[in-house]
Amino acid sequence: MRHCLGAATETIKFSPIEPTGNMCIIGKNQLTELIKSYNCIHPFDYSLLDGDGYILTVKDERTLHYLEHQNLISHEVVFTPPNYVAHLTAKSKYGRMGLSFLNAAKVHSGYVGRLALELVNLSNERQPITIRRGDPLMHIEFVKREGEASPYNGNYMFQFMSEEEISDYVGILTREFKTVFRKDDLLKAAKQRVALAPSA
Repeated sequence: MRHCLGAATETIKFSPIEPTGNMCIIGKNQLTELIKSYNCIHPFDYSLLDGDGYILTVKDERTLHYLEHQNLISHEVVFTPPNYVAHLTAKSKYGRMGLSFLNAAKVHSGYVGRLALELVNLSNERQPITIRRGDPLMHIEFVKREGEASPYNGNYMFQFMSEEEISDYVGILTREFKTVFRKDDLLKAAKQRVALAPSA
């Protein structure tokens, strides 16, 4: 059964970037196709597909003490194609431990970059919580949107990405979505980005 915000009376077949008339969370098979076609999650690990979404992992190990706030960086680069938005929800495992997720739960259409995951430890036991490198932390689901493309153009485009990664995605965006993205604009955004790639 498809998860839709509008009613559907029949199954509709469509390509990954064409609107269907409903805003829907895409299922595992279409998400896999989207990722393979446009590198929407990189690196991609098939075992981290979960239901209708993907589980993002953590780039570096962090320990949060009681009431401490930290920004954790996703290991994966996320690209949300122009006809999609993405929604984030934390793994319930961490919620039960007392870890609270502070981000807005949306990734804009057209965004490319690693995600800064804003977390605070609200544990009732006031104990530290450690999240290790590679730990599955955050569900991401891709939702089809309607209307004219309006891609993200803020200062966090390409955040925490290397020059090589940026070059790869500039190629994808200008080749696959040439009516939406201009190379000069993308290169300018890369130079002006707020957060540079962290050291290995």
